[in-house]
This record gives sequence, C-alpha cells and structure tokens, in this order.
Amino acid sequence: MSVIKTAENNTIAWLFGQPVTEIPQDLFIPPDALTVVLQSFEGPLDLLLYLIRKQNIDVLDIPMLTVTEQYLGYIAQMQKHELDLTAEYLLMAAVLIEIKTRLLLPTPPAVDEEEIDPRAELVRRLLAYEQMKLAAAELDNLPRAGRDFGWAWLPVEIIAVTHPPQVHISDLTRAWLTILARSQHNRSHHVVKESLSVRAQMTTVLRYLQTHQQCRFTELFGRNDNLALVVTTFIALLELAKEGLVQISQNLGSDQILIHSINN
Repeated sequence: MSVIKTAENNTIAWLFGQPVTEIPQDLFIPPDALTVVLQSFEGPLDLLLYLIRKQNIDVLDIPMLTVTEQYLGYIAQMQKHELDLTAEYLLMAAVLIEIKTRLLLPTPPAVDEEEIDPRAELVRRLLAYEQMKLAAAELDNLPRAGRDFGWAWLPVEIIAVTHPPQVHISDLTRAWLTILARSQHNRSHHVVKESLSVRAQMTTVLRYLQTHQQCRFTELFGRNDNLALVVTTFIALLELAKEGLVQISQNLGSDQILIHSINN
C-alpha cells in the first residue's frame, strides 16, 4: 500500500491499485504497529560524525547550533523509544552544549583573535576517530579465513633420500691396481690345482657383508691371496654390483672406496 494524497481527488492511499479517499471508521491500528528503527552507532563520536557527513559539513568549521540540535533530537528519540542511553552519549551532549554556549558568548576585546577555537578539541577527536574507522573498514575488506575463503589441508610426507656419492671408475681402477700389485709378491712355487668360481666368490662376499654390513674395498682381498683369487674376487664384486646386490660408494674428499650390501 502506498500513501499518496493529492488536492484533486483527496486520495490518501492506494490499495491493490485502487485509490482510497477516506479512512475506514472501523480501522484499528495497534499502538505497537509502527516502529521507528533508529540507526545504530558505535558511540557518540560515530553519531556525531554521521550527522556531519550526512549534511556535507566541513569538519573544520562545524555549525554547532545545527549539529547540537540534531544530536539532541536523536537522544530524545532514543529516550522516547526506551532505548538504553550510555553515559558517553549524555556526556557528548553536554560537551556540544558547552561549545555552543562558548561560541555564543561575546569575545572580550583584549582576547587575541587567534585564540584556540573551542571546537578544536572536538574536531581533533572526530578526525582521529574517522581515520581509525576508515582503517578498520579497510582491514575488514581484506580476505578473511572462514569468511571469504577456507584453509585447505593436504598432508604431504616428505622423505629425504640420501644418495651416497658415486664412485669414479678411475678410483676403482687405481684401487684394483694396488691390490693387483700386492698380489704379485705372493707367488707360490707349488703347482696346486685350485677350483675358483666367480659364483662361489660372490657368495663369500655377500656373507662377509652380512656380518660386517659394509667394508672397505681392500678388506675383500687378503694379503696372502694369489693373483687368480684376487682376479676372481674382483670379478665377483663387479657381478654383484651389476646385479644390484651391492653398492660401491666413495666418501667425499677421501680415496677410500666402500662396499655396501643392498639388503642391509
């Protein structure tokens, strides 16, 4: 229903597209049917700043008469509707009345014209409050977890795999030549038939690694091993590395070559 009253047909309202020119005699309006909703403010400074900005008033030149009357009118509305008034609102009303009174008083001739304006402290508080209010609005516009976006949690297990340094073929060759040169001194004058098997030596090396977990390259060769046994052991070690049963590595900054069992 829209209320429109014209001088031509005395229409006081429109109901479902039809004009209403007279108020029904049996019309009953409960006392609480109409409720005036006042805008809520966070405090007296918020209300005062709203009254000033609503009328595009310069904060540095506040017309105290107009602002004070509007402020007191809002306080009266709050009291009329039995809203709780805090002491801050009443204190601000007293401050406005005091400033208004001081502006109405005549200025003594001896007082300098550049005397501090009684509105200066109020202006300072209003500007500081407005600055904090704008900063709070900017912070509120920032994306907020739970309001603008949600946190996504994805468990990721990171396992750092340490790879031992790879041995260079030149270092392995140099170590092999050292073992080979040492075996040259262990020559036997007895002709003995020896049955040497690469597979058997592979088993021997694996058993040794199962006991010692890891060993140096030189530990696989005995000082009294002859040339045939040394060559067979070396070939067995290369076959184990080829089949992925052992790993050959070398410490950084060291000439020492280490043999590791993959199973261990």
